[in-house]
Amino acid sequence: MNLVQTDLRSHSPYSPIECEAVIEISNLFKSFDNQGVLKDVSLKLYDGENLVVLGKSGSGKSVLIKCIVGLLKPDSGIINVFGQDITSLHRKEVDELRKRIGFLFQSGALYDSMTVKQNLEFHLKRIKKNLSNKEINEKIEEVLENVGLPDSLNKMPSQLSGGMRKRISLARTIVIDPEIMLYDEPTTGLDPVTSDEISLLINEVQEKYNTSSIIITHDIACARTNADRVMMLLDGKNYLEGSLELFENSFDPNIKPFFK
Repeated sequence: MNLVQTDLRSHSPYSPIECEAVIEISNLFKSFDNQGVLKDVSLKLYDGENLVVLGKSGSGKSVLIKCIVGLLKPDSGIINVFGQDITSLHRKEVDELRKRIGFLFQSGALYDSMTVKQNLEFHLKRIKKNLSNKEINEKIEEVLENVGLPDSLNKMPSQLSGGMRKRISLARTIVIDPEIMLYDEPTTGLDPVTSDEISLLINEVQEKYNTSSIIITHDIACARTNADRVMMLLDGKNYLEGSLELFENSFDPNIKPFFK
């Protein structure tokens, strides 16, 4: 049974009727070893919104955002990002498009042999090659201040707690001034207090950098903090889409367990 429908939050700061879609996915299929993972998935991300994608493990959530940035190639379907179908672009064109997208990996993916500064510097220099050393240093200081870790510049990843590593990973992502943010389970493995801090930080990033975001999560506290709109995947398919209230008030047995 497919319950897909749309019901906007009454207090949402945007309206899809008024806003442009910065990502538009149509009829996306992806399989591994003949096992279907994404099965005709479609979605839109509107300018300036946080879209939370819910689903059980194995529902295809992480595969979805990896297809969006070209880390995985779908079997079929269209992925329009800023009006360009990423599935039809050449490698250099995909690389250019990625400069406008920030991807926060579930693991953080920091380079363990580099200091915090070197991690941020390496990413920034690859994307924005014309910056002076002064501009690079100023940008790094700015993002570390924005994630609440201004004194971590010379620390190694091994010296950071799980929450600090997540913050530094976020700093490395926003240092390039992305227009779209993709978060893959941003609160996984964190204690409840740190999870709440990261969730609030996601909202701060949206406000400071005017990002549009897809947040992959099964953390309902994170969804409650961040969601302008919610979409649920079930068995690799669109199941329900709409406001957080729509989900919280649902008695559907596939949805209710998330909101106990």
